[in-house]
Amino acid sequence: MPLLVTRHTSLVTALLTLFALNTNLRDMEVQLTPDQEAFVQKAVASGRYPSAEAAVRDAMARWEDGERSRVELLAALDEAEADLKSAEFSDYTNATLPQLADELKHEARQRRDHP
Repeated sequence: MPLLVTRHTSLVTALLTLFALNTNLRDMEVQLTPDQEAFVQKAVASGRYPSAEAAVRDAMARWEDGERSRVELLAALDEAEADLKSAEFSDYTNATLPQLADELKHEARQRRDHP
């Protein structure tokens, strides 16, 4: 079902297609502000997106990615805080910074080569 965006309403009723597990599609009705509606219409008119539905779907995917990154960052911060509390960390000085750089490069290469 296409996303309905009109120029004649101050609040737009849109059918938002969201991806759920198993690639099932679900419809959700949302209201866009006039500025949001204009933003979506401009993106479609410029050719950036083939349809309003595609623009909104991309926005939702980016939001989901951002939320996933935020959760991962918070988990990493919690882990780092726990390491500090349990004294499981290494101190680096100016003299040992090259060692840290080598360790980080090695770790990055491992992640790149063995995802």
